[in-house]
Amino acid sequence: MPGNSKGTGEIEGREQRPDRPWRRSDITVSDERIVKRAVKAAALGNAMEWFDFATYSYLAIVMGEVFFNGSTIGSLATFALSFLPRPLGGLVFGPLGDRIGRKQVLATTMLLMAASTFCVGLIPSMDTIGVAAPALLVFFRLLQGFSTGGEYGGAATFIAEYAPDKRRGFYGSFLEMGTLAGYVGAASIAAVLQTFLSHADLVSWGWRIPFLIGGPIGLIGIYLRLKLDETPAFLQKAAESGGEQESSKPRLSENSPKQSLARMFRTQWPAIILCLALVAAYNLTDYMLLTYMPTYLQSSLKYEANTATILSVVTMLIMMCVLTSVGRLNDRHGRKPLLLTGMTGFLVLTIPAFLLLQKGTESLAYPLIGMLMLSASLVCLLGTMSAVLPAMFSTDVRYGALAISYNVSTLLFGGTTPMLLESVVEKTHNSMVPAYATVGAAVIGIVAVLRMKETAQQSLLGSPPCVATEKEADELCAAVPPARPAQAT
Repeated sequence: MPGNSKGTGEIEGREQRPDRPWRRSDITVSDERIVKRAVKAAALGNAMEWFDFATYSYLAIVMGEVFFNGSTIGSLATFALSFLPRPLGGLVFGPLGDRIGRKQVLATTMLLMAASTFCVGLIPSMDTIGVAAPALLVFFRLLQGFSTGGEYGGAATFIAEYAPDKRRGFYGSFLEMGTLAGYVGAASIAAVLQTFLSHADLVSWGWRIPFLIGGPIGLIGIYLRLKLDETPAFLQKAAESGGEQESSKPRLSENSPKQSLARMFRTQWPAIILCLALVAAYNLTDYMLLTYMPTYLQSSLKYEANTATILSVVTMLIMMCVLTSVGRLNDRHGRKPLLLTGMTGFLVLTIPAFLLLQKGTESLAYPLIGMLMLSASLVCLLGTMSAVLPAMFSTDVRYGALAISYNVSTLLFGGTTPMLLESVVEKTHNSMVPAYATVGAAVIGIVAVLRMKETAQQSLLGSPPCVATEKEADELCAAVPPARPAQAT
């Protein structure tokens, strides 16, 4: 649904208030250099998060041997357990990010993630210290999950509040570029280890390498985040609310618009429910393809470990090549068309794709085509969702509402996906179970997308417009009627 030609580039479907023109002082003109630094800092944190999760999933079978006496289900169960504290992390870090600012909270979550990832690589095996080994693994995975609870919502909010309104999809796509970069980095290291180390060496010490690498990567991310200023949207909201200024650190006042959780849920519940449904469909398909697929190819379809990993790496590299183009497309034509394309693709293409995966013994071309069919659908979601979710909530509650709803949905429909799919496949001996689950998720996703409002090319709820140039700001001031953001109720 392309924008109109009235000078504001709006797409219909969002409540506007044409009561008066925008004042020039209200409009934020972004600095492209600062926006790029903000995007880089947020994306690197996302890459760090998914580097750890992907490393664990790609080495799930090895981790089962090291910590669970060869039980892959035990290994995947620990993967799922790390998602339990994510809603708690969202409850803690999300409202805190709305209170004291996005920057400080994101630096804290990065520090916790890097430390817990590094510590996993130091844990002795079960053969060395017995049941203390899996206990320590579970502890550090829970800590990692707790910190991750404040990561995605904050990073998506950070980029959305820095990006110009008409380029939010493009810049938001870099957050998921970080996701894929984390997966590719983890998968590449896993493939190298599986190729050049014997299985005994991999179980003995090789599995530690990618976890130990995670620590230094995290330190880089912390440095980049601390070098940035607070987002323009947060600074303005803090100024409007009479925010305190302590040691040059802006924060919202103790009065409005700091909101209690009860009020947040009371005023934001329609958006929270819609966010839960969108994230459920998105995460189930995402975790199925990017996290569970290597384990599925090995355990269910009997692929060689390095073959399964290399297939995943090639698929993700191709996705990275087109991801920002998807971001540009949803800026130009709207978020809903791209999301519907991705969800419909999963609905129609998943079963044929899984049938091709089962023909891998005949030729690797078949599984590669199957993986590309699935990735074509997923990339439509990856390149769009980071711009959709932050725009559903008002500035004063954006971090908290998004972090809570995203992580609750991720707990229920994301982290448990690998374990549940593997368990059902083992019990039923039906290798098509993941395909059926993906089709079901696509149906939920289509319904949710049809219910959402279009937000492309529009200012964020509770914030004035953010534009890329002074000329665009002048045109917006002169536009009649002006485009005002909807106010939170």
